[in-house]
Amino acid sequence: MTRLRFFVLSLLTVGVMAGSAVAAEPELLLVIKNHQFEPGELKVLAGQRVKLVVHNQDATPEEFESHSLNREKVIPAGAKATIYIGPLKPGRYSFIGEYNEATAKGVVVAE
Repeated sequence: MTRLRFFVLSLLTVGVMAGSAVAAEPELLLVIKNHQFEPGELKVLAGQRVKLVVHNQDATPEEFESHSLNREKVIPAGAKATIYIGPLKPGRYSFIGEYNEATAKGVVVAE
């Protein structure tokens, strides 16, 4: 292999590896247990897209709903769902469990 080909292949390999590292969103876990979200407050970096994994550990389904995040998703009992949010401006973004609004409440804080 000539030096030029080796150099080009090396640059491509480094570029692919760097691109993969940049493309991955931070992942946060949100649990539904006893009709409540745990944790009740999630902190994220403003301007960054986030992968939110919601695990419903209750025996009944729950709907993650947020008007401020423009997201809603039904999560069956015992199941997990992935919800992508952001990038967000600095602020507070509330969410609820629509089937248990009195107890299932939370907030995403973008800083």
